[in-house]
Amino acid sequence: MTEETKSHHEVIVIGAGVAGIYQIKRLADLGVDALVLDAAPDLGGTWYWNRYPGARFDSESYTYGYSFSKELLEEWHWKERFSAQPENLRYLNYVTDKFDLRKYMRFNCRVEKARFDEAENIWHLALADGSELTCRFVVLAVGLLSVPTPPRLEGMDAFKGRSFHTFYWPHEPVDLTGKRVAVIGTGATAIQIIGEIADKVGELTVFQRRPNWSAPLNNSPISNKEMADIRARYDEIFAACARTPGGFEHEPDRRGFHEVTREERLALWDKLYDEPGFGIWLSNFREIFTDEAANAEFSAYIADRIRRRVKDPVTAEKLIPKDHGFGVQRVPLETRYFEAYNRDNVHLVDISETPIERVTEKGLRTSARDYEFDIIVYSTGFDAITGAFDQIDISGIGGEKLFDKWRDGPSTFLGMLVHGFPNLLMPTGPQSGSASTNFPRGIENGVNWCMDLLQHMWDRGHVSAEPTLAAQERWTAHVTKMYAIMLMRKAKSWFTGYNSNVPGHEHGKVRYFVYNGGTPKYVAAINDVMAKGYEGIVFGGEADRPAVRSSAAE
Repeated sequence: MTEETKSHHEVIVIGAGVAGIYQIKRLADLGVDALVLDAAPDLGGTWYWNRYPGARFDSESYTYGYSFSKELLEEWHWKERFSAQPENLRYLNYVTDKFDLRKYMRFNCRVEKARFDEAENIWHLALADGSELTCRFVVLAVGLLSVPTPPRLEGMDAFKGRSFHTFYWPHEPVDLTGKRVAVIGTGATAIQIIGEIADKVGELTVFQRRPNWSAPLNNSPISNKEMADIRARYDEIFAACARTPGGFEHEPDRRGFHEVTREERLALWDKLYDEPGFGIWLSNFREIFTDEAANAEFSAYIADRIRRRVKDPVTAEKLIPKDHGFGVQRVPLETRYFEAYNRDNVHLVDISETPIERVTEKGLRTSARDYEFDIIVYSTGFDAITGAFDQIDISGIGGEKLFDKWRDGPSTFLGMLVHGFPNLLMPTGPQSGSASTNFPRGIENGVNWCMDLLQHMWDRGHVSAEPTLAAQERWTAHVTKMYAIMLMRKAKSWFTGYNSNVPGHEHGKVRYFVYNGGTPKYVAAINDVMAKGYEGIVFGGEADRPAVRSSAAE
């Protein structure tokens, strides 16, 4: 029986992105009968789909790669400090092929339904092609930003030119030369695109609803000599990531914001602004995340830097957020973004003043005028964190729907388990330590913990596991409390569940999506649960049941 025809597996992983690849590596190492399903034609997750110009890491490349294999770390040479999408996808394919993981993967397999059978402790998965698979455990590695949200505009089908959401940027080259291009949105993706294409198009018109704070990426090549030094320091690098709140190399300044002089603060900010990556955000004073006055002073500094870079003062003011401070939501990093608006062929339209009324055959109509375009790019974000979970009709005990349970926001245990949904694992789920940290570092923490839980069950013959409602409520209350001390709670961002293009998410109701305590506290919390014999988790099954392994391991 081949993997294509076999209908039952011990573990089925949904998603073949960064998390799914590491998850199947750990399962394959144990010889567990496991399978990965992905709706895409090939592996890579976000790095398969997002092929828009300028798509690249905002994590230092060498902190984004997997840490589990010394041999892999020795072999791979990152070419840029912040690697671009084509190289990132090559890396994930290289890892998959090196460890012979592709044989466990099936593509073009969209899971439409997942139903838990209480009598048998089995999950039934219904695929879009009409087939069904069963498994003991489902691992959801579906990604945090994998469900794009197009705008809700009239006439989108009427446009005669080319149009697409950035997530679906065509895989074949798009000739932008001399083209009239519209970009709707100024979030993280749009900031990357605009800086990349401004000098390549004929005319670029940016339609902005709300501006975003942004700071320089300061990317550069990685030489052979520098890569050799990085390889020699990998243990040190990953140790730094493990002890920092964000899972990056960037450590917060431990001095008190108000304990140093204004001149000392400015000196630090000038230094960080010119350095690569998230230092300007994460190597800053800790008070910028919690103290209104500290955040306001720092935001004023960043606003001044923007004014220095944008020649037209009216345009500069339109690019400076007034409704939230710098760093209270995930900060986009940019290359030549603000300078793009100094070009004669780049135009900024404030749709808070002149809203888009509809898409026309030739372009866009605002309340002020009609615009004609050859290409419209919808950079309008994602149904973040829970969107990919909502795409699957997931039914637990008693037929309860996960979608209904999470209608007003997710509630989980450690961000990885849900009461009423036994044997459903989410190594990077809502309220876990992944969304608010350097994602691959969070992935490895989550996958490793889930694997320890599975090993615990197999060793003891347990056939089911789910958290108690009380344990779940305690964790959700803890996550909620962590929001209370952060200025993040006031921002309209995907960290708090805001997206005007998602019905029900446009009114600013806070959804407690992410764990704000930082990597060390999160890892300590989940390890404490494990050390106490998985306190808060109820196991079912015969104690003398043997561990389940595939024949390949026997």
